[in-house]
Order: sequence, then C-alpha cells, then structure tokens
Amino acid sequence: MEDNPSNGRPLRLLAAIIAGIFIGFFIFFGIALIIGVFNDILGSNIPINTEIAENIWSAVLLTIIVIITVVIFCWRVWTSPPSTPEFEIPETIDKF
Repeated sequence: MEDNPSNGRPLRLLAAIIAGIFIGFFIFFGIALIIGVFNDILGSNIPINTEIAENIWSAVLLTIIVIITVVIFCWRVWTSPPSTPEFEIPETIDKF
C-alpha cells in the first residue's frame, strides 16, 4: 500500500473552509464589539458595528476577515500531512 498524501485532502479542505468561515465570523464580532466599546467610551464615530446589512464598512471588514481565516486554515491543511492513527495492541493479545 503506497502513501498518498492527497488521501482525504478534499474533506480536510472542506472542513478548513467551514472552520475558517465560523472562526472569521467570531473574530469579526469580537472586533466589532471592541470597536463598539471604544465608540461608547471615547465618543468617537468609527463606522464599524455588527449591522452588516446597513453598513458597508462592516460588510467589507467581515468579508476580509472571513477570507483571511479561510486562507490561513486552508494553508495549514495544505502544508500539514494527514494524521495517521496508531493502533494500540490490547494486553489480552500478548497473553496468548
């Protein structure tokens, strides 16, 4: 049996894309929350908030963050080999 490094790669890439989208949303909402706190404390008018449909800057920031996280996750999947499980031999087999 030959080692094929691309074995399972499409599923790993799909998982990386899905994880990148979810993590990107969480990072965006964290950044929007921090910017909102600074807006309230300092009284500034930074146009970033969680209202994506009403604010183009928020939508652009969300898109950029999601693309960056998807690229990072896909790069990690592409450069790391798939893990191979090591099977443990139960003690009962050694006794026979």
